[in-house]
Amino acid sequence: MPFARFLLSFLGFILWGTAAALAFGGVWWILMCKDYRHLFQEFFLSLPGWLAVAAAIILLPTGVLALSISAKCSRYKQGALMYLLLVLLCLEMSSAVLAHIYSVWMASELKSTMGSLFYQYNGTHSQAPVNSAVDVLQRKLQCCGAQNYTDWLKKTAASWHLPAEKAYVPESCCKEEYSHCRSDLGHLEQFFQEGCLKKLEDQLHFVMLYVFWCCTVVSVLELLAGVSNGILMRHQPFHNLQLL
Repeated sequence: MPFARFLLSFLGFILWGTAAALAFGGVWWILMCKDYRHLFQEFFLSLPGWLAVAAAIILLPTGVLALSISAKCSRYKQGALMYLLLVLLCLEMSSAVLAHIYSVWMASELKSTMGSLFYQYNGTHSQAPVNSAVDVLQRKLQCCGAQNYTDWLKKTAASWHLPAEKAYVPESCCKEEYSHCRSDLGHLEQFFQEGCLKKLEDQLHFVMLYVFWCCTVVSVLELLAGVSNGILMRHQPFHNLQLL
């Protein structure tokens, strides 16, 4: 019983820390879905992030209850803690499972979607939604083309109504110190050469893996908290079943 009290008190502090980590992962996921909404039109893709944020918010009062119970047992607090732990397990397992499913689905979907987006790019209409989405993507990820910068060389200059004897890349491919390098292909160091597809896949995979493992680790900690709370409840039997 003393060990159960100590463990519950320790887990109360740990749950506060994991709430911050879980909230960070959830917000990161939501912002990524917002930044790349032109690539992923499905509104439910941000659901694992929102579930992680909701779990992080509930973790705060859960940690407070765990600390309070470790200091002084209360049947009402112990019951409330058990209910909160059950809700958290449901939220986190749902988020972890969805993160795993979406990582597989988005990997196959991303290649075709990005290829179509880059194909529709027209260098003469920089304010068009497709052009704006491509430019934002290339600047944010510091990349050029879907596979690499040679994707733009395959698009004929005539399709952009530019001099036919020259090959061009969008200005968003240029590094900040070379903001007008688009036609100077003799100096490859002036623009990004790595493709956007690989960079975005790696970023998405990392965020999904982060959320998945955060939810898994927090769920294990919550199971330990539930066991510790159960041990304390066992040593304080019910005298009136109406309290249930």
